[in-house]
Amino acid sequence: METHNEIQQKVATNLLQIKAIKLSPSNPFTWASGLKSPIYCDNRATLSYPQVRDYIRDSFVTLIRQKYPEVEVIAGVATGAIAHGMLVAEAMGLPFIYVRSDAKKHGLGNQVEGILEAGQKVVVIEDLVSTGGSSLVAVDALREKGANVLGLLAIFTYGFQKAVDAFAEKNCNLDTLSNYDALLQNACNSGYIDAEKLETLKQWRLDPAKWGEQFA
Repeated sequence: METHNEIQQKVATNLLQIKAIKLSPSNPFTWASGLKSPIYCDNRATLSYPQVRDYIRDSFVTLIRQKYPEVEVIAGVATGAIAHGMLVAEAMGLPFIYVRSDAKKHGLGNQVEGILEAGQKVVVIEDLVSTGGSSLVAVDALREKGANVLGLLAIFTYGFQKAVDAFAEKNCNLDTLSNYDALLQNACNSGYIDAEKLETLKQWRLDPAKWGEQFA
């Protein structure tokens, strides 16, 4: 059985190879928030590669069985993690639900879609954790419906301290299949980036807003 570190490295390799993650320190991307970033992550791309998609599913299943064997329901965070959550639920033979970013403005006005009974033990699947805000909105919505949220699992995290603190404040466990540190190690070892770019990428994570000022 693979170790968690081996999974982290393989997922990082896959994300780079299929260009779900792109690194461009000298010509940064602009996130929706306006933040300048040397990295862009779009894990929806993994769904187009069956081997990568299956490996992510199987890695989620392995981690859930190790950490949360008592799980009763799998929840996906809309929209990026609905497909991955469904794949995990199918593989585990468990019910699936998903959580919208906010309640619908029509019909039943649901934020949580699917059947959820109060007290059920839920594991949340997410595609990406940046600051943690949208992920924890989903956790809050599930708890408001009476769910016992065991933890949230994501494909990738940037590892911002803000996210670490936010999950701790909400008393929610966070585990990821890969992370920024594993990605940088992999990218450096494979020759995808050199030592100078590695240092730039490390500096960005320490203070993304200040790092982006040079491109203003």
